[in-house]
Amino acid sequence: MTDGDALQKVKFYQTGTHTVGNRLMDEDARSVQASTDRSNAITSGHRACQGCGEALGARYALDAAMRAAGGKLVAVNATGCLEVFTTPYPETSWQIPWLHSLFGNAPAVAAGVAAGLRRLGRDDVKVVAQGGDGGTVDIGFGCLSGMFERNDDVLYVCYDNEAYMNTGVQRSSATPPTARTATTPAVGPAPGNVFGTGKNLPLIAMAHNIPYVATASVADLHDLEAKVTKAMGVSGARYIHIMVPCPLGWGSDSADTIKVARLAVESGLFPLFEAEHGMVTAVKKIRRRVPVEAYLRLQRRFAHLFKEGAEDHERIAAIQCMADANIARYGLQPEEAQA
Repeated sequence: MTDGDALQKVKFYQTGTHTVGNRLMDEDARSVQASTDRSNAITSGHRACQGCGEALGARYALDAAMRAAGGKLVAVNATGCLEVFTTPYPETSWQIPWLHSLFGNAPAVAAGVAAGLRRLGRDDVKVVAQGGDGGTVDIGFGCLSGMFERNDDVLYVCYDNEAYMNTGVQRSSATPPTARTATTPAVGPAPGNVFGTGKNLPLIAMAHNIPYVATASVADLHDLEAKVTKAMGVSGARYIHIMVPCPLGWGSDSADTIKVARLAVESGLFPLFEAEHGMVTAVKKIRRRVPVEAYLRLQRRFAHLFKEGAEDHERIAAIQCMADANIARYGLQPEEAQA
């Protein structure tokens, strides 16, 4: 290079890994976790399993909420994996004001905290409630519906790992069809969880006409952070449903947590969308659509569908129909793929 040659700044990007914490990226492309000012709401020392999607999702969600709230945040936690692995008595991994009461009343406790803060004139302090699918979709369902109906000023975050993982991997209302759990064993003519059961809680939340509902995934942490940030700027009841794979309960490799979550989205089984006052306002298009089989094969809870010489093509096809229905319902297919 001669003295007259122009100098060009070299930019470094990790384009193949979907990395969002890379500080070499432009500042507006970084995640909250890339900043040294992040709150570290969950710090080191917790006892989550290796590859735990819930630990990852909670850290990103709570740190994004802390940033949006200017550091003034109270979290209320239902009983479940997140509560158990972060607070083994007498220790805690939380570095924010954090409360735990019972398995099913986190929404009611959070509503009480919000009311108390309002009575004290502390409108600057925000409240987040959180729980797994067991404490949200099942045990806490009534309290959550009441929180929605009253439009309490609380953001509720559900970390959905699709079963009661903390108590031994029992089926919940969020467990998908054919999945093997301790209470839906892979035996009989239709092994695993049956079709036609369960609840779609994001749609139920939408039916309450609350100000904001969204789904998110640990496979897209920028999207997760953006939705939490948006929710924190809304008054009234808000709900975010985050898919968080569980390597232990799902029988997936601990290194495949993000891959499994991404395939759930790209197959159409877990659509990413936002809704306001009961109406869908935005969807995340699928970048590269994959068959549901690519997602199912990575998890031992679906291994009975792929027994050599006895593949359950009929029920795999039924799951594919569920994904196809989601894609049609939310318009997830890229426009160029529809042409």
